[in-house]
Amino acid sequence: MSNELAEIKIFSGNANRSLAQTIADYCRVPLGAALVSSFPDGETMVKINENIRGRDVFIVQSTCPPTNQNLMELLIMIDAARRASAARITAVVPFFGYARQDRKDQPRVPITAKLVANLLTTAGASRVLTIDLHAQQIQGFFDVPVDHLYAAPVIYKYLSEKKLKDLVVVSPDVGGMKMAYAYAQLLHADFAIVAKRRISGSEVQALNVVGDVEGRTALIVDDMTETAGTLTAAAEILKQKGAKRVLAGVSHAVLNDKAIERLQGSTLDELITTDSVPPREAPNFKLTVLSVADLLGEGILRIHDAESVSSLFEVNDEKRF
Repeated sequence: MSNELAEIKIFSGNANRSLAQTIADYCRVPLGAALVSSFPDGETMVKINENIRGRDVFIVQSTCPPTNQNLMELLIMIDAARRASAARITAVVPFFGYARQDRKDQPRVPITAKLVANLLTTAGASRVLTIDLHAQQIQGFFDVPVDHLYAAPVIYKYLSEKKLKDLVVVSPDVGGMKMAYAYAQLLHADFAIVAKRRISGSEVQALNVVGDVEGRTALIVDDMTETAGTLTAAAEILKQKGAKRVLAGVSHAVLNDKAIERLQGSTLDELITTDSVPPREAPNFKLTVLSVADLLGEGILRIHDAESVSSLFEVNDEKRF
């Protein structure tokens, strides 16, 4: 890489500054000095307080709640970096919001994932680094390179240390079968699926389980949860079918108040997630938060040095994802 890009600069919005700081520590660079605040009328104000001309700039910002505020901060920070003559700008988006709106499944609805991709590119992002998109085809919505990482190696490391026996990996719905099957192969476990019916945006009814879970430890895997409706409904029917213990591994836990209430009253024994979004407290419930800072930090270093990131998908020297 040319000398013009010899220096990494990492900046953060207000979405998850602790994660950004840990990423910067991994990369052994100081977190960049930038003012990200609001005018009295709510408009976002950004000022980068150091020279980034010709630098390789990485802006860390999840588009988690407050989603629109965090998205605007990201867009304005990218624009500020572009106008400050950064040589390259990478949007590091650990959790990519609006990803569920990735197709027209009803008349007269938007494809918002494509709109957000266009906004990031128009603002000046040269590439995007993210983790576990809700749908992998969203990578094709971008006209710039997308490095799509997976939280699975981080979650696998934690699970392998627990030495779980009689494990069966469960997909909470048909859409999650590919991810669940990948986990099943990785953990050398059996595979099952929960058939569900969605009643509303926050209400789910689990109907049946396909696969043998009786007397076993069930691990539900999914890319994200917001209201925990799917997870808690799946946990309930798995216990009814004889599972002795039910865990959940979720890449992004965007938990609202309803989700915390459901988890506390559920049959789920543990929720394992990452700090891609700021973690919430869940009193009287076992919520385990694993850090993806090292994963993202290594991705940043490899992008900066023009090295492959594909080895970050490997577990036990085998490419799994």
